[in-house]
Amino acid sequence: MKPVFVLLVTTAWTLTGAQYYYQGLMDYLENRLSAIEDRMQLWHEQSHRYHTEMLDFKKLTAEAMDGLRNEHSVLFKDLEGAAVRVDRMEREMDYVEAQTSPRACANKADKVVEQGAWGLESRGEEEQEEDWEELHSRVSDCVEIISGIRSVKILKRVGSPKGMWTRDPRSSKVYVFNETSGDSLYQFNSVRDFSRSPGVTGSRQIRLPSEWSGTGSAVYNGYLYYIQQAADMDIEVVKYDLLSGSVTDIAMFPVESHATVYSLNPETVADLAADDEGLWLLYANSDSEPNINLAKMDPATLDIEQIWDTRCPRENAEAAFVVCGTVYVVYNTRLASRSRVQCLFDVNDMVISQEAPLIYFPRRYGAHASLKYNPEEKQLYGWDDGYQIIYRLTMKRKLLV
Repeated sequence: MKPVFVLLVTTAWTLTGAQYYYQGLMDYLENRLSAIEDRMQLWHEQSHRYHTEMLDFKKLTAEAMDGLRNEHSVLFKDLEGAAVRVDRMEREMDYVEAQTSPRACANKADKVVEQGAWGLESRGEEEQEEDWEELHSRVSDCVEIISGIRSVKILKRVGSPKGMWTRDPRSSKVYVFNETSGDSLYQFNSVRDFSRSPGVTGSRQIRLPSEWSGTGSAVYNGYLYYIQQAADMDIEVVKYDLLSGSVTDIAMFPVESHATVYSLNPETVADLAADDEGLWLLYANSDSEPNINLAKMDPATLDIEQIWDTRCPRENAEAAFVVCGTVYVVYNTRLASRSRVQCLFDVNDMVISQEAPLIYFPRRYGAHASLKYNPEEKQLYGWDDGYQIIYRLTMKRKLLV
């Protein structure tokens, strides 16, 4: 009987241990599932809270964006109003400057001209005719003077801050000189072609046999006239035939040193200008010379016909141009501001003090690197901080003849 009893006890013990094992496992699994459920509930609560906070933040962001849009709209309107006021202020400044600024200096014998022009009323008719003939024997047929700038057209922006562009008065071709020195230039068939071209593409590149220096080149009657600095202290004026592509003449112009003609554009040692009367050269004799000198040149032979001291100072000068034998020197400041014609010189002694123009250029970007006059169009071709600008001019007669 003992073996049977032992077997039964062993079997009962085995069944009881298995139940305990499975019960423990079930308890463990229930505890783990309960922990997972608690965590899921916590995650759900946190997710709900984050979602609510995100909605609140989105609402606050939308309200802030609406406020920023309103403020931007108000600021934009304020800026538009400020631009209108600035434009009005510039026009008022132009008017005030024209009424109160010191007049541009006319440095020739104004008093003598005034007496010759206005003193005729007290003379007899025969004496008046003789005086008129004597007065006008000193001048050419060109008797126009600039009275103001009619309009400004900013054509495009090509190239470096300093350069020069011009148009041949005898054709429609336009020539672009990028930078202040080089051995090539760009030719366009017209101003329209130049304005429509991206950069200088579509142009004809002309390579010269020598380098041009400064922004003082000129194109006149199919020829290019440019400045070349020699190894010594002389300035060379080179005449280049644009049609045949050859140099036809070179003239040496002796100076004491490589003095710059304009203090604000030190790269330009001399400036060639063309007008109704021909070709001119603006230069300085030496660094110690305070004024700009003017020479009349024969465009065919490059001979110097006559030389004048304009008495227009080089200091703070940025550019100059010649119209009907009258030199207009444009001045500025070291920190570029409004360019203005502040000195005027007439080789024909025709400009009286009352007619000296007060010309202020509209402020655009910086300062002019060059200004070239076209007598056929009555326009100035300006280069301002890489922008090519056209100034249309209004003219009047120097004297009532």
